Amino acid sequence: MIDVDKVRAETPSCEEILHFNNAGASLMPDPVYKAVTDHLALEQRIGGYEAHAAAQDQVDDFYTQLATLLNASADEIAYVENATRAWDMAFYALPLKPGDRILTHESEYVSNYLALLQQAQRRSLHIDVVPSDEHGQIDLNALKNAITDSTRVIALTHVPTQGGLINPAAEVGQIAKDAGLMYLLDACQSAGQIELDVKKLQCDVLSGTGRKFLRGPRGTGFLYVRRDFLETLDPPFVDLHSATWTEDNGFTFQPNAKRFENWESFYAGRIGLAKAVEYANQIGISAIEARVTELGNRLRSRLDELNGVTTHDLGQRRCGIVTFVKDGISAPAMQQALQNKKMNISHALFTSARLDFSRRQLGDIARASVHYFNNDNEIDQFVTAVDTV
Repeated sequence: MIDVDKVRAETPSCEEILHFNNAGASLMPDPVYKAVTDHLALEQRIGGYEAHAAAQDQVDDFYTQLATLLNASADEIAYVENATRAWDMAFYALPLKPGDRILTHESEYVSNYLALLQQAQRRSLHIDVVPSDEHGQIDLNALKNAITDSTRVIALTHVPTQGGLINPAAEVGQIAKDAGLMYLLDACQSAGQIELDVKKLQCDVLSGTGRKFLRGPRGTGFLYVRRDFLETLDPPFVDLHSATWTEDNGFTFQPNAKRFENWESFYAGRIGLAKAVEYANQIGISAIEARVTELGNRLRSRLDELNGVTTHDLGQRRCGIVTFVKDGISAPAMQQALQNKKMNISHALFTSARLDFSRRQLGDIARASVHYFNNDNEIDQFVTAVDTV
């Protein structure tokens, strides 16, 4: 069980705002905020390099905490500025050649799909979009049937930004393994609200962010690369941290996932993200998942009861992201009206989910996303506010 009173007390802004925008950026708990600001104060006092050296144990704890969260090894973890750049570092490193085919789902995140399009144009690759099944998630049978002799990669977003759908990532991992395909999993929206075990998921790469459900600072992210898969990749960028200049005309990469890192990074943010992951690990990700799922289902059900309001979440399994529209009011207008009442939500744009929204004939939709520190009273307040907008 989660001590909701305790975590709310450690999130002081709960007293001032109703925050249902955790899929955008969650609220940092006090220990995370303190970890960031303490290190910034140390940098101010003694200097950036010196503060890094003094806080080396806290810096190193980032790898330990992420490894615990993902059931991985610390040497399989890299710190990256954000989830998109983490995903890019892996995707642009793949050993692909002209004619190779990439499989993805129509719910794919816009930034990832833009990278697929760019590389398809640059390197004469082909993108095969797998349709959805009757539940709206990736169709596993269609995925199997789409695999050809030229297919090399499956790229999947675990939880799409535009709804509560949870794609069957572990089942996709098994299909990828059976077919000998590379498997990239975007866990940007699932890390921190859903249990992630890279061994069960069987992914070669997993990327995530700090600012969303992990409740870390902005400008922080991570990349997992399976140890046995590491030598398959050729990082698109290299510097004196990711590699060593071993001879005049030669260099060697770091022997671990740090080959995807940069020398210069936001150390206060890295320490803050480590503390955020530690915070989640101490609460227990299974307990977090259970509570977030329960709150998400409750909010979705309550909104479905309102006249003129329609929810649009798909999937057999759903998470804490709840999308909806109300007759006669646009999603941006709904967001602004609620913000005027000190209630934070976001909205999913058609341009961020073009394939998915085109199929479902949707425009922009409002997006509310709950977390474990939210409570039933807030759901009541929110539903009343939506009803009266």
